[in-house]
Amino acid sequence: MATAALIIYVLWAALAFGLRSLLQWRRTGDTGFRGAGLRTGGMQWWARIAFVAALLVGAAGPVADLAGLDPLGVLDHPIVRGGGLALAALSVAATLAAQMSMGASWRIGVDETERTALVTTGAFALARNPIFTAMIATAAGLAGMVPNAVSLGGLVLTVAAIQLQVRAVEEPYLRRVHGQDYGRYAADVGRFLPGIGRRPA
Repeated sequence: MATAALIIYVLWAALAFGLRSLLQWRRTGDTGFRGAGLRTGGMQWWARIAFVAALLVGAAGPVADLAGLDPLGVLDHPIVRGGGLALAALSVAATLAAQMSMGASWRIGVDETERTALVTTGAFALARNPIFTAMIATAAGLAGMVPNAVSLGGLVLTVAAIQLQVRAVEEPYLRRVHGQDYGRYAADVGRFLPGIGRRPA
């Protein structure tokens, strides 16, 4: 199962970052990457550090399993591993689908001087951050496939990094740029799941 988890992880990274950036560049002439030269110690800098750490630890989970790290006994069950495989595979597809529904507004990171369209359709009609929802689900699926301490650490880091990015970087930016339009959207649509985490208008 560890080999399958590593293959899914590499496929997810290649699709979510490589293929999506290539498609963005071919469509707009821009890769969509933002945040070069971030101010050291700023919120976006810390979120980027946390996200990179989560990616590295997430990849280390299957590698640790292959190297002989024992799974956590309570989670070492065929149902957990099989469910993790199904969740991870579906979530890879969901990540790409959510990214595609963002269209030309798709970005990795935030440029404070940039204004893109507020996307509220497609996957974004269900949740304000469906890409991040799918990424968390991918990390959870991989942790289920190889339920060791490293994989679970990667899941915790992924959730923490995404929460920091969403709450401290992206939502304040969207409120500044889109004002009442974002306020109404946030009041109607949940943060990560339908109906959960809506903000009062």
